[in-house]
Amino acid sequence: MSRDLGRLLRPNSIAVIGGGAWCRQVIAQCRKMGFQGPIWPVHPTASEVAGLPAFANLADLPGPPDATFIGVNRHATIETVRVLATMGAGGAVCFASGFLEAEAEDAQGPELQRQLLAAAGEMAILGPNCYGFINYLDGALLWPDQHGGERVGAGVALVMQSSNIAINLTMQMRGLPLAYIVAAGNQAQTGISGIGMALLDDPRVTALGLHIEGFGDVAAFEALARHAARLHKPIVALKVGRSEQARAATISHTASLAGGDAGAAALLARFGIPRLASLPEFLETLKLLHVAGPLASNRIASISCSGGEASLAADTAVGRNVVFPALNAVQKADLRAALGPMVALANPLDYHTYIWRDTGAMTDAWAAMMDPSLALTLLVVDFPRADRCDPSDWDCTIGAALAAKARTGANVAMVASLPELMPEAVAARLIAGGVVPLCGLAEAIAAAEAAAFAGSVEPDDLPPLLAAGGARVAGVLAEADAKARLAAFGVRVPRSARADSPDAAAAAAVGIGFPVVLKGEGIAHKTEAGAVRLNLLDAGAVRDAAAAMPCESFLIEEMVTGIVAELLVGVVRDPAHGFVLTLAAGGVLTELLQDSASLLVPARAVDIEAALDRLKIARLLAGYRGQPGADRAAIVSAVLAVQDYVIAHARTLDEIEINPLLCGPDGAIAADALIREDLR
Repeated sequence: MSRDLGRLLRPNSIAVIGGGAWCRQVIAQCRKMGFQGPIWPVHPTASEVAGLPAFANLADLPGPPDATFIGVNRHATIETVRVLATMGAGGAVCFASGFLEAEAEDAQGPELQRQLLAAAGEMAILGPNCYGFINYLDGALLWPDQHGGERVGAGVALVMQSSNIAINLTMQMRGLPLAYIVAAGNQAQTGISGIGMALLDDPRVTALGLHIEGFGDVAAFEALARHAARLHKPIVALKVGRSEQARAATISHTASLAGGDAGAAALLARFGIPRLASLPEFLETLKLLHVAGPLASNRIASISCSGGEASLAADTAVGRNVVFPALNAVQKADLRAALGPMVALANPLDYHTYIWRDTGAMTDAWAAMMDPSLALTLLVVDFPRADRCDPSDWDCTIGAALAAKARTGANVAMVASLPELMPEAVAARLIAGGVVPLCGLAEAIAAAEAAAFAGSVEPDDLPPLLAAGGARVAGVLAEADAKARLAAFGVRVPRSARADSPDAAAAAAVGIGFPVVLKGEGIAHKTEAGAVRLNLLDAGAVRDAAAAMPCESFLIEEMVTGIVAELLVGVVRDPAHGFVLTLAAGGVLTELLQDSASLLVPARAVDIEAALDRLKIARLLAGYRGQPGADRAAIVSAVLAVQDYVIAHARTLDEIEINPLLCGPDGAIAADALIREDLR
């Protein structure tokens, strides 16, 4: 059930329950930031708290507070929340810990959390175990600590699952205007998605940044993504969990490839939400989005007064989904007019220092680079440290950047190659003129890539995600049974027969026609166990191979030839993210290449095509060095058929894997299949 967080996050009145240091800090920070509404300390015995007269109990307040910071122990927190809800308060931050997040150490935690939720009823709460929030737009802080921000008229909103990271981000000196920062706590009632929706509803918020340890409610996150898209406000994510330790080991390749992190990545990608790898990239991307919004493409330009910086810009972009397109005729003509004959024209461009200090000439050169076909132009400028140098000689760059922006209306960023070489005061001047100050060349390239991806998906064009509950008590179907089930949904499988002795296997092979493949049944990893033999050419070879296998029943199949490439197609139930569809290099290449792309079910044909293009073996599928390409339509059809099976069996299914899907010019055939589901 969604709750209105408006009164809590944008309060006209604030109550503070408790008299400890944390509570006094909340009051001090509100007064320091210039909060205009009343602040009501509540303490049973103190006459004043932090210099304000205290009320003995909540009933004595002039009215129900819009926002309340509850800084008392967990047992008293529950009763306080109950009283606030009864009196019609707007919401509360529950600072105390010892609830569900303490389950491993304290058996009372889950029951106390249940009582807390019951006490809150319809009233919104953040936490428990929550640091609270800062509203820099209105100067309202339910925040029990120092912070480094200042009042702003508009800015980005951050929702953090780590209070300590939240504190640190308030201390940034990058010129990023913060509108809100909210610590989510243990999200007993209100998760990051609900908080995010409430923040986006504020017209002064330009973009949303999320620090995510886990998504919790996937349906709520999907609703957040759709809501943001309708408001045309981008979301950026810093999602932890890339490490190998986060992967779960199972009997299939699919689950180890997909893991929890692949599901998280697929969830973000599905909705066009960039995932950044570091805090600096996260902040710089938000800054770019705040000033320029999502970029129309990944086409960028770079201009600097040094060949070294031009080369560094080009090298930094390697491996990133950005391009430096060659200069067109108009750019060349305008640049030549501005720079003269001595400068070699290229993108990235080294314009030398001939025009340094000539603000007009610099404006002409930089504006000439800003072609309408580009999504962003990077002006690489490093400012000297003001404590030991005179930075006034760099004023020409600020003036030229602002003038070029005003002349062209293009998206322009001034980039310091080192983060510390962009002074905060300069950043503020640039933002005021619509120029993006970016701190760090690597971070700038990452931000450009992310901003080009942000908003690239229209969520309302996507079908709703297929929900996945927890793991099932699952068994593994025999390969032949798995193939029969998939064939009924349209997956092409080899001609086959089953046998319970070597002689019967030989006879079955004659009926199928040679060459054949022989597999031992009831073995999970057949290749490692010596339970697969390929290209058997006569009945005797089949009989001998069967006799040598460590099993008593066999599957005999036609040998598929003329293969261009082998793919893995798999789906796993991921309780945190839904059903994760994985495409990967198949056969022995699955482990060697670690070449995979993941989507969430249901995926569209166009999404499957794009995922295939991201694979390293995409060139094999297309036809490499004159070889025929694979039947892409047949591959996509096979993947969609697997997905249809998943949708039809979502209640019981745990996992499907086809490995390999043999892809040739004339079709795609499932050579091996695994289905794990609840067989009861």
